Amino acid sequence: MIIKLISGALILFSAFMGIKHGISGLKVKPGDTGPGIELFKKLNLSETVLKGFAALTILGGLLILAPQTFVAGNIINVCLFLFLIVRFLMVGEVKPALIEIPFLLVPLALIYLKYPLG
Repeated sequence: MIIKLISGALILFSAFMGIKHGISGLKVKPGDTGPGIELFKKLNLSETVLKGFAALTILGGLLILAPQTFVAGNIINVCLFLFLIVRFLMVGEVKPALIEIPFLLVPLALIYLKYPLG
C-alpha cells in the first residue's frame, strides 16, 4: 500500500514538473534572460531544438498519467534527462549535469515501481 502511494506521488510530481517545465520552455522568447535560460544557451542548441525538447517534456509528462503509455512516457523522460546530462558535460558544465542525476532516477524508479492502479 505504501509503495503504491509513493509511486502515485512520484507520478503526480513527475507529470506536474514535466508539463510545467515544458510550457515554460515553449514560452521562452529569443531575447529572454535568466539563470536557466543562460544555462540552456550554453548548450549551443537551436531555438527549434529547444522548442522540440519542451514539447517532448510535456508529452512525457502526459504519457505517464495513463497506464497504457506509462512506460513510454518514462522512457521519454529518461532520454531527455540523459540528453541534458550529456550536453552539459559536452560544454563543461559538470554541476548542472550532476544536479540532473536525481531527476533521472525518478522515471527509472517509476518504471521499477510500476503503475500503482494497474
